[in-house]
Amino acid sequence: IEACSTLNLTIDDKEFDIPQVDTPPTLESILSELEDEEEPFVLEDTCVLNTDNMDAHSCDTSSLASSDSGDPAHLKRKRRTVDLNATVHGSVLRHSLLKGISAQIVSAATVSGVIAVGTSHGLALVFDTNQALRLCLGTKTTGAEFGAVSALSINHDCSRLLCGFAKGQITMWDLANGKLLRTITDAHPPGTAILHVKFTDDPTLAVCNDSGGSVFELAFRRVMGMRSCDSRCLFSGSKGEVCCIEPLHAPPDFRDHPITHYSLLAMASLTKILVIGLKPTLKVWMTFPYSKSDPSSVPQLAWQFVPVQKMVNPILAFCKGDTVHFLLVKKEETGTIHVIKQRQLHLSCDIISLSWINSRTLVLVDSHEKLQVVDRPSQEVLETLDLEQVQLVYNSRHFKSLATGGNVSQALALVGEKACYQSVSSYAGQIVYLGTKSAHIMTLRNWRERIDCWLKQEHFVEALSLAWSFHEGTAKAVVGLFGDPLKRKGVVSDKMVEILFQFTEYALKKCPEQGKIQVMEQHFQDVVPVLVEYCLLLQRADLLFNQLYAQLVENMVAKGVFLESLESYIVADRLGHLTPPIMRDLLAHYHDNGMMDSLERCIVHLDVTSLDIQQVVQVCWENQLYDAMIYVFNSGMNDYITPMEKLFAVIVPTLKEGRSLTVYSCVCINAYMCVCSCCLAGRAYPIGDIPEDLVVQVKNQVFEFLIRLHSADSSSEEEVFPFIHTLLHFDTREFLNVLAMTFEDFKNDKQALEYQQRIVDILLKVMVDNPDFTPSQVGGLFTFLARQLAKPDNTLFVNRKLFDQVLEFLCCPDDDSRHTERQQVLLELLQVGGVVQFNEERLLTLAEKAKFYQICEFLYEKKHLYDKIIDCYLQDPLRKWEIFSYIHNLLSMPGYSPEEKQTVKNKARQHMQILFKFLSCLLEPREGPHSESLLPLERDLNELLLDLLCRFAPHQLLSFLHTSQHYRLEEAIQITEKYHCNDARAYLLQKKGDVQGAFAVLLEVTTKHSDPVYGRGKLAEIQGLILGMLDTFNYEQTLLETTTSLLNHDLHWSLAHLRAAVTRGLHPRQDYCNICLQHYKRRQDSAEEIIVFSCGHLYHFQCLQQKNCGWGSAAEVQQRWRCYKCSSSHGGRSGISTEPKRSRSASLAQVCVCSCTVALLVGICCC
Repeated sequence: IEACSTLNLTIDDKEFDIPQVDTPPTLESILSELEDEEEPFVLEDTCVLNTDNMDAHSCDTSSLASSDSGDPAHLKRKRRTVDLNATVHGSVLRHSLLKGISAQIVSAATVSGVIAVGTSHGLALVFDTNQALRLCLGTKTTGAEFGAVSALSINHDCSRLLCGFAKGQITMWDLANGKLLRTITDAHPPGTAILHVKFTDDPTLAVCNDSGGSVFELAFRRVMGMRSCDSRCLFSGSKGEVCCIEPLHAPPDFRDHPITHYSLLAMASLTKILVIGLKPTLKVWMTFPYSKSDPSSVPQLAWQFVPVQKMVNPILAFCKGDTVHFLLVKKEETGTIHVIKQRQLHLSCDIISLSWINSRTLVLVDSHEKLQVVDRPSQEVLETLDLEQVQLVYNSRHFKSLATGGNVSQALALVGEKACYQSVSSYAGQIVYLGTKSAHIMTLRNWRERIDCWLKQEHFVEALSLAWSFHEGTAKAVVGLFGDPLKRKGVVSDKMVEILFQFTEYALKKCPEQGKIQVMEQHFQDVVPVLVEYCLLLQRADLLFNQLYAQLVENMVAKGVFLESLESYIVADRLGHLTPPIMRDLLAHYHDNGMMDSLERCIVHLDVTSLDIQQVVQVCWENQLYDAMIYVFNSGMNDYITPMEKLFAVIVPTLKEGRSLTVYSCVCINAYMCVCSCCLAGRAYPIGDIPEDLVVQVKNQVFEFLIRLHSADSSSEEEVFPFIHTLLHFDTREFLNVLAMTFEDFKNDKQALEYQQRIVDILLKVMVDNPDFTPSQVGGLFTFLARQLAKPDNTLFVNRKLFDQVLEFLCCPDDDSRHTERQQVLLELLQVGGVVQFNEERLLTLAEKAKFYQICEFLYEKKHLYDKIIDCYLQDPLRKWEIFSYIHNLLSMPGYSPEEKQTVKNKARQHMQILFKFLSCLLEPREGPHSESLLPLERDLNELLLDLLCRFAPHQLLSFLHTSQHYRLEEAIQITEKYHCNDARAYLLQKKGDVQGAFAVLLEVTTKHSDPVYGRGKLAEIQGLILGMLDTFNYEQTLLETTTSLLNHDLHWSLAHLRAAVTRGLHPRQDYCNICLQHYKRRQDSAEEIIVFSCGHLYHFQCLQQKNCGWGSAAEVQQRWRCYKCSSSHGGRSGISTEPKRSRSASLAQVCVCSCTVALLVGICCC
């Protein structure tokens, strides 16, 4: 369908057979006139559409597809009301009511450059683009003969109109003069309605689809002034009924596309999709079966040319149910057509209409008449509208072919219940929906309209968010914007600036004049951060500070909120420069409100060029904002030493007087430590990095500062090297870590290496033999030195005697203070390589004297003396109970030789009690998924524990034998025999199977503890009898277990076969009762119980009841029945009321099943 020019023709009454009347009837009265065979329409009261945001007329309309009046039953259906919430995309569609046409139609319409309306009386009304009636095609006589207009189609140049009728005829009209060109009555089998008739891009070729499910090609010919039409069947309804067809129409820009030479046609049957080519010869290019769906779902087809990978090719969208499939169709170089399946779109609704509105956007309507706008690439639903008030027209009458007697299949009639093909049409970015009283057109709003929709509702935040998505190119369904990103951003930026001004004026105007200050603050909190955010996104700080702030400053609350909202953007480094007036106001506001922490956070992120350095330094120093002061000195003046001198001057008095550190003193000391550490590490404090060209210079300046003998304002009492001394006192470990990282960079710099040696010498001079430092601090120093000395490229020199001196200090046996701390310090020193600085033998001697058992363990570990490590654990009161874990780890972990493990075992055996406790814990059975012992392969350990149990805890012996399985039976019997543990020995012999041996052991025990008289008399005489009884018991027990197993197997087999027989489905031999010989469903309006037996006979429940074919009490929940026919044929009597014995006709199971209005009772008959 293509747009065409406006027609300015008048209607000739004679030509169109319009009768002369005194009072001309209105078009509405003509169209509303009822035919004799028609039922009156029952119309619901329609609500007045909200037309505030609609166009009064649709003069820019370029197309409207055909439709016809639907089945009246659809007008009576209940409408579902859905609450719709606006999405983040705003209002995407513009809904316009075609008032000029809606005032004259009742049933159907079509829109193109002209507007064609098909009515139920067989008339085709043609309107122009101003919705004024220009032509009335057809007469009431032809309408009575042909029936209602069921399908319309206009060719691409708007010169011809095809009309399909409910009784199967097709007519062609000349839209230039309104003349009838062709009447086609033999294009398809008679007695079927025309469901679709469509022009192809070839004006001489059209296709039609009838209610028989067949598709035909119509070839128009004109020879010597005679017009004719040749019909060819493309698809027969006998192979599967087609209910939707869609030829590929190329837009004007793509008329020369290679794919158009094939004249492709998509057809949707009830089971599959077909794509065929009509040219140059008829050929099927693709078939695609549907996935499982509801039989009543309506198949939908829609073509669209879409740019894919720098190429524009047609995509066929089709669906049946809730899933939309996309097929990309392109021509290969070989001349064949290649179809590529694209990503599917899944929705939770039954789709009854599918249309493209542009190459990226689909518009869907579901069975609840809810319209959804979907972005195909992202599969995101952009907007949802309710079409309830449209009262969509359905085409059910023609799918049921009521005009020709209703001779259609049930499947096609079922699909027709929701068919509205002729009520929906899309063309050139517009979709028209036909209602029973009006026509509605949906078009995509341009980007300005979408923003203005939010502005009219005073939703400025949503308007700005939508505008920003247009600016960044992330918006969906965009209309009216430039493709060039720079031009697009320029246009949208201007619009956003306009919105920002409107938002500011709105906020000041709507501000509550009276009330709590919190209410006013909250009001501006919802506005001001949004203004700041979008000004920064648009990179329009000038707009923010010079214009918007000038308006907000009139309100003191708005001014305060504005200044406070800047903090988050400054801290996030999104706003680095403030104008001098803003900076002054910021300092004053934060200072007056006591927001000094926030002020400091802002200062350290601002460009120093925007600061009044003298004012800022003064404010920072007065309010202890040390981080901000350091930042100003470092970034503004490249001065890294003055801040440290100022901080040191603050710290020294507190440290001298020995007062407890206040919060501000701690902050000052911490800043002093941090700035020194950062400068040595090449980083700026508190944020950022030192410029690369200044890194070396700053490090040298800091080292020169640290190694100063005295400070500038030193007194006679000041210690030497006060700066290093202060850092060591504050946090020794952290300062040494900073030095270690700094020394990593000192490799080829000669001057830096000299500083490194100088620093180390000062550290040794300050800390060694100084009672002010704890052993931990001194040990930390030597740990630091040991790490440095252990490096392969080490250039440091440290006197070895100092290490010996430290070793003597740490291992002093007479000093019990900080024993654990001194041992831990020495251990860390050894672990980082300090052991090379000591004589190991002397170190071991000192560690033993000082009772540093962890040091001894460290040295023994190096020498693989694992047996002595056990002594260390036993002698260490803090780690005594860890010996078990140590032995377990050593025995269970790989990496130790068998000889080393054996040495540990031998050592452990020397401490038998400890060994017994250890093995008891080690081999104790555990519950849970890992119920086995920890060492299931070490059977000798289990046997050793068994030996120890016999010696130290014989009362636990039987319990261990019951729970443990990791011992060898013969060895266990020998151990219990060795220690005369007769009860355990008897248990083991019985477990071995030697029952007589176990009995003999117990008999021996009994004999020893019994009276000697009984030992020589009767007890000895019955020994043989008891042993014989035991043998007989073992035999009979085995026999009983075997017999029980066989019986259980037979019982399971019988029950399984019986269950299979009971649960097998039943198939009646006939569909009538074997007693009354009537059909099983005698009445349509009431439920009736049916009984089916396994023999295949079927009965009505009442018939069997009358023949007394049941047994059991009538009060039972489910009475059992016998087959009347089988019982009679075997000589049974139907009148027996008592329960008989189980017979072949007995009902073994009954199941109640409801199907439609018939209740089915199923019984099984054994005959």
